[in-house]
Amino acid sequence: MSIEVAAAAGEGDKFGQMNAAGAGNAPDKSTEFISFAIGDDQYGVDIMAVREIKGWTAITHLPKQPDYVRGVLNLRGVIVPIIDLRCRFGQGLTEATPMHIVIIVQIGARQVGLLADRVLDIVSQDASQIQPVPKIAQGSRTDFLSGLVTVDDAMIALIDLPNLLNSKEGELAN
Repeated sequence: MSIEVAAAAGEGDKFGQMNAAGAGNAPDKSTEFISFAIGDDQYGVDIMAVREIKGWTAITHLPKQPDYVRGVLNLRGVIVPIIDLRCRFGQGLTEATPMHIVIIVQIGARQVGLLADRVLDIVSQDASQIQPVPKIAQGSRTDFLSGLVTVDDAMIALIDLPNLLNSKEGELAN
């Protein structure tokens, strides 16, 4: 098929690049995420949700919040709640130091900070390589994980950001 015919048929652009519909065998959809560590465990979040990564700074504590909500941070005029991922995953509170990082992510209409130990890498993976999280026990707390992926013999648990904020204690305050 010539470039002009493909473009006229809507199967490619003016440079002759074919889109997935006109390519015959469509490549797997690739997804990119930022991987980071909490202790020895690796996690990842969709890179498109990440707004910035910053070092740990002082935060303002709020009363009557779930334990995993460490407080809020004023980020250029926007009040951003900070989620302690170690605590959220049932591993106790993080003793935050200047070596820790906060990953600012966009979840729906709000920004949320995720407290983690360190950023590891940007990982690109075919969506077909993401494995489902096994449901080991009914009521197990894996709702905030969207999948698992193996990269260089390391298992990375992908975080389902909207479900990260769901809790039995109630919704995170706005």
